[in-house]
Amino acid sequence: MIYALIVACEIGFWVVLLLALAIRYLIRNERLSRALLVCLPLIDFLLIIFTATDLRRGTTATFAHGLAAAYIGFTIAFGGIAVKWSDEHFAHRFAAGPAPTTAPSRGWGLVRYDFTLWTRCVAACLITMTLVEVLVQLVGNTESAQPLLAWHRHAFGCIVLWFLFGPAWSLATAWRRAH
Repeated sequence: MIYALIVACEIGFWVVLLLALAIRYLIRNERLSRALLVCLPLIDFLLIIFTATDLRRGTTATFAHGLAAAYIGFTIAFGGIAVKWSDEHFAHRFAAGPAPTTAPSRGWGLVRYDFTLWTRCVAACLITMTLVEVLVQLVGNTESAQPLLAWHRHAFGCIVLWFLFGPAWSLATAWRRAH
């Protein structure tokens, strides 16, 4: 059931975001659009409430419960970027807005950009681990919480892999081109 909730929240996020942008640029109602955008964090809030309630009812903790925490962590850390990206593209396509900004494709600009994204990844993982710890407290039994506690390793692995294939890779490439 938690997997279905995560998928529903992801779909809900994009539906509310697209609806807010359509109202902003096609109907030209800025106030209603902003109200919808403010509702985006409520989707995450509902997911954590459903997840916590499921665990409080005595459901055995699973990978999915930790995935819900990870989904929320990454939505909080990267949600603003997704909204900005969508807004720029929607405005350009439907409201004669300026061309969307693009990420640097090489050089030191790419290194800075990759470090910025990696920092957000670290923040997302810290949020995930914090939420996992809250869920572990709800479970109470450390043995039953093992699928949740495994998310600490997953989060750390994500941080390391993102660093290697993001900032470290672009840094090595920029360094090689500069020398």
